[in-house]
Amino acid sequence: MNETAAKRLVFTMLDADGDGVISKDEYAARADRVTRASGRSEDDPLVITARTAGARAWAEMDADGDGGVTFEEYAAWAGAEAFDTVCEPVLGALFDLVDADGDGALHLAEFTKLRTALGNPVSNIESAFAALDGDGDGLVSRADYLASVRAHVSGEDSPVGEALYSVS
Repeated sequence: MNETAAKRLVFTMLDADGDGVISKDEYAARADRVTRASGRSEDDPLVITARTAGARAWAEMDADGDGGVTFEEYAAWAGAEAFDTVCEPVLGALFDLVDADGDGALHLAEFTKLRTALGNPVSNIESAFAALDGDGDGLVSRADYLASVRAHVSGEDSPVGEALYSVS
């Protein structure tokens, strides 16, 4: 999958109402949904970390400050550098919210909680989990998860990324 197509899949997931623009509310809702799914309270340090990282990411994505990010703006911004400096902290913090035992890995139920709350197609969650669980131990590590998303948004070969974001 080429980089533009990969970014389109992520953009479509982030643009929850399908109007062609990611709004600040749509972006912030991700942390809200994961917080609810995790059962954590608003004053939990992990929730605060996730919201802070999300606000920073939004400020970077919405560089012109108009309150919305079009696909063109997103495509120009997203990629390996943006992932490494902005997106990885957000996705890592959201991962940590559902990692109930804090061991740095998710079992299928936790992974499902995370990906469903983020708006990924439910039909692809098990195949994405299986692809990420390369050693078959029933867990997806934080590092493997983040590396697969990074590869996807960078246009690298990432069948996991495609499984996470496309509708089958």
